[in-house]
Amino acid sequence: MYVRALATDYDGTLASQGVVDAATLAALERFKATGRRLILVTGRELPDLKRCFPQLAVFDRVVAENGALIYDPASERETVIAEPPPAAFVQRLRERNVAPLSVGRAIVATWEPHGATVLEVIRDLGLELQIIFNKGAVMVLPAGVNKATGLASVLPELELSAHNVVAVGDAENDHAFLRASGCGAAVANALPMLKESADIKLAGRASSGVVELMQAIERDDARILPSARHGLPLGHDDAGQEVLIEPYAGSVLIAGKSGIGKSTLATALTERMAEQAFEFCVFDPEGDYDELHNAVSIGDPTTAPTMQESIKLLRQHATNVVINTQSLNANERPAFFANLLPQVATLRAQTGRPHWLLLDESHHLLPTARRDVSQVLPETIPAAIFITVHPESVSAEALKGVEVVVALGDAADVIKTFCGVLRIDPPRIERHPADDEVLVWRRGSQEPARPVKPLRPKQSHKRHTRKYAQGDLGKDESFYFRGPENALNLRARNLGLFLELARGVDDRTWMHHLRRGDYSIWFRRVIKDDELADETAGVEADPALGADESRHRIGRAITRRYTAPAAAPA
Repeated sequence: MYVRALATDYDGTLASQGVVDAATLAALERFKATGRRLILVTGRELPDLKRCFPQLAVFDRVVAENGALIYDPASERETVIAEPPPAAFVQRLRERNVAPLSVGRAIVATWEPHGATVLEVIRDLGLELQIIFNKGAVMVLPAGVNKATGLASVLPELELSAHNVVAVGDAENDHAFLRASGCGAAVANALPMLKESADIKLAGRASSGVVELMQAIERDDARILPSARHGLPLGHDDAGQEVLIEPYAGSVLIAGKSGIGKSTLATALTERMAEQAFEFCVFDPEGDYDELHNAVSIGDPTTAPTMQESIKLLRQHATNVVINTQSLNANERPAFFANLLPQVATLRAQTGRPHWLLLDESHHLLPTARRDVSQVLPETIPAAIFITVHPESVSAEALKGVEVVVALGDAADVIKTFCGVLRIDPPRIERHPADDEVLVWRRGSQEPARPVKPLRPKQSHKRHTRKYAQGDLGKDESFYFRGPENALNLRARNLGLFLELARGVDDRTWMHHLRRGDYSIWFRRVIKDDELADETAGVEADPALGADESRHRIGRAITRRYTAPAAAPA
């Protein structure tokens, strides 16, 4: 369930002539029985609202006075979130014979044709007040207070994100809160401008339209939502069209060999998530995302995160979390993840958050060797982005929920491997991607896989520090100290061992590789660190530097960038 709440206006939307009929009340109760929340957002003052609609308890929260007052029907707690109207302002309106005149906790309300008089009084007194119209009603509130700000104030209390709320209204004062929700709907009797800007134009008038909307949510859930407001851009295709992924449309696989941009793309996606106010959680086995912008990181190279700490942070409103399990042994991480994922899924089922879950090194977290993946993975897994070098090593149980494949490098082979795991036919590929493109395939589509130029992150992604510093890069990607006559064959399988060997090899061997530019080539081609490669190339190009000084400078450059390699050579 992605749509977690309905926020509805009262007059002209839920109510006709100020009254909510029995059939509409029954529909509200059925909607709430699905586990969703109800929020009433109205310009009315609370005492008046209680008189005309005594069944307010069906709502989880009431936003009254056009956003200025919050009411919890269960506890009967009232919270005023705006300044009261200036006494001089109210007095002057009475002196000007503005009637009827209603004064609430923060709102002052009257009717046309008094709008011009109200504006004159505000101007004459030099007040910072705003006028909001509502089908003939004239409402005055402190600047910046409206239904959208009122709705925003109640969402943290209900542990909801605006993305998971559908709003419905009919009048001028509903524009802001329809825009502030994940989807805005207008009943058939709504003003033309509100209909024009709404995502959904309902066939029913007033309460009939609200019931129609609730039935659509119960039946179709996220399928009613506009993809343009919920889609996360991956990049652009050949036609310049934006390619989107949605947090309610299945999982995503980002796959390809090491060092070709998977984490860079993932970093770019987290930036877009933050810009669009989507909440995310990164499961980070190797400490690659602990400096990610817009997120709180827990766990470090020496301290493991706890389940309690992780869920407590994820429950906080508008908080993105990186869970760094770098301090755990490789064989401990899958078990930690297996215990955490069901709790995250439960939180999302209750609140709709986090909207996205990024699983780096998925082949380690959900390997094919696990026999209990179907128990680990909840039936409704949060929208996941699996990031892996080896899709064939990820459990088929995890991959069966993948709807979008993003392949890098040998992209056609990556997609073919994915299809082989699931025993499905691979798609057509009409054009293979260029070096700066990825291949995107949406399962279930009759369209071929298409090249896409992916987004680039604004921040520099922190390289796989633990993997490059302490892992095993494999024989083909290792550095070999061989010397001028190939007399040696010393393999550096990571940066830590590179530094140890660099300190121990003879000067002739060290200088042989230095003058050939072998070190910067390896850093650029295998480590994929252009900054390190550029700094090293500067050392290699300086004829005045001998073996000791060049060792020291290159070693210092490495230790400055990577976590816990061996000590730099002297």
